[in-house]
Amino acid sequence: MGWHYRKSIKLGPFRLNLSRHGIGQSFGNRRFHVSRTPDGRAYVTVNLPGGLHVSKAIGKRSRYHRH
Repeated sequence: MGWHYRKSIKLGPFRLNLSRHGIGQSFGNRRFHVSRTPDGRAYVTVNLPGGLHVSKAIGKRSRYHRH
């Protein structure tokens, strides 16, 4: 079984997300935010009333590298 660590530090509209994989960051509010993962992927998320949310990866960085 693996171990997990996650800590979030809020700095106004910015948030630093610390995990064992590295440091990610996000910007926005409860309804709309943009985030970047420790490995460089970026997402835009919109939370809609009723518990629905839409998340879309942005940018050109791919999770899988092909050679």
